[in-house]
Amino acid sequence: MANAITKVITWFNGEQVGKDSFGNLYYQQRKSSKGRRRRWVIYNGKDEASAVPAEFHAWLHYTIDEFPSNPTPRRPWMSEHEPNHTGTELAYRPPGHVLQGGHREKATGDYQAWSPEG
Repeated sequence: MANAITKVITWFNGEQVGKDSFGNLYYQQRKSSKGRRRRWVIYNGKDEASAVPAEFHAWLHYTIDEFPSNPTPRRPWMSEHEPNHTGTELAYRPPGHVLQGGHREKATGDYQAWSPEG
């Protein structure tokens, strides 16, 4: 969700370029400054950087010049977007993690440490 300052800057200086499948709105500066126009995104809902599709990320970071008008079609192997769960209850915690009880299975002895002698 854009704050008030971002909304005012966008209203005065921004030119909407397009929208992605998540409803995020993409803008660029109306007038160029020092050779290129600034680009930014206003997220649809919570600010979640991982919700920007790859082709739009490339445009935001000047990897491509033209705004992606035909986004990459979804492939069967592509999973739906899932927000970053770090710091939440849904975060991955491997066996032995302190919040998972802090206990893990003992080593099985199938590991041999490297030594410089061979």
